[in-house]
Amino acid sequence: MLRKMGLVLFVLLMGRTASAASLPTESAFSERIDRVVAKAISENRIVGAVVIVSRDGKVLYEKASGLADRERNLPMQKDTVFRLASMTKPITSVAVLRLADQNLLKLDDPVTKWLPDFRPRTADGKVPIITIRHLLTHTSGLNYTFFEAKGGPYHKFGVSDGLDDSGISLDENLRRISRAPLLFAPGTSWHYSLATDVLGRVIEKVTNMDLDSVIRKLITGPLAMKDTEFVASHPERLATPYADGKPVPVRMPPLYRFPFGSSTINFSPSRAVNRNAYFSGGAGMVGTAADYLWFLEAVRTKDISVLKPESSKAVFESSTGRTSIQIEEPGWGWALMSAILIDPKAAQSPQNKGTIGWGGVYGHTWWVDPVAGLTVIILTNTAVEGMSGSFPSEVKRAIYDNL
Repeated sequence: MLRKMGLVLFVLLMGRTASAASLPTESAFSERIDRVVAKAISENRIVGAVVIVSRDGKVLYEKASGLADRERNLPMQKDTVFRLASMTKPITSVAVLRLADQNLLKLDDPVTKWLPDFRPRTADGKVPIITIRHLLTHTSGLNYTFFEAKGGPYHKFGVSDGLDDSGISLDENLRRISRAPLLFAPGTSWHYSLATDVLGRVIEKVTNMDLDSVIRKLITGPLAMKDTEFVASHPERLATPYADGKPVPVRMPPLYRFPFGSSTINFSPSRAVNRNAYFSGGAGMVGTAADYLWFLEAVRTKDISVLKPESSKAVFESSTGRTSIQIEEPGWGWALMSAILIDPKAAQSPQNKGTIGWGGVYGHTWWVDPVAGLTVIILTNTAVEGMSGSFPSEVKRAIYDNL
């Protein structure tokens, strides 16, 4: 009932519905995406996937394909639960914006207002001011361990990226992060980082609640995202995670070290069911494709129950100007919760200017194209093909070629 009411609200807020002339024939549209998914599965690039395509609130395509568990021959289901990895970040970021809308914090507050001991230094030994906005926009100077060569400071101090089951607390991880030098003075550059994990602790301090409870109160509860949480309530529905491999993707063991540039990404799939693991605001949630669609639709339609108009608008504005971010194609910048397309021509993308999107290292991709009214969710159980391989690009072409 809540979701049906939400759909009505989305249509009313948008003030329009998609005309028949603007939509492809659903059979041809579905068949094109079906072929792309089937090809990726047959070529052993992914094990399974759930894909949803929505336009102006109307679901054009929703299908589960392949296997949730290859060894047990369990088919993927529409309600399969995935480890969301960095798809957690937009949810945490919107929670911060909601707290700002409620005047419980300001985006230009120094982080030390809430975390007085979090004082990382620049390379010259100075302790600069890091603000909430710096954390939201990944301009704080923080890093990820998997971006460092082995022997770097994050490796040296044993910093967790929120994907492993390290056994340490979030406060201990923040202490380790603050010992490492910043990559640059806050506000002077951009670098994807553990900033959203720091935001998670800020949220807890502001509200005097744990992050899971705050997210449930502010976002997943109001939007009826019943399967989106930090610890899987239904572990039997979790997709088994795999990693790129030849001739077939590799089933991840309890600890899997995935080669990544000159470093590694440390995956601990069991973290999704470990109630003692700290809540990673940047990488720790699990959820379903349908749940995430409702979250993104609330963002796309500027649902007033989620964010105030000013905050909703800022989500679709670049915080990096026309400066491209380093780990995305040219033409992409960063807004307050995700990457944002600022130059489709430079990006060689069929998406429209103002499209926001990102993904998750367990094998996911999403985007919202407000000009086309499109919201797309691609969840796979194969890292990293479903995030940065050819598969999401092929799905993207299939969608836009038919629109």
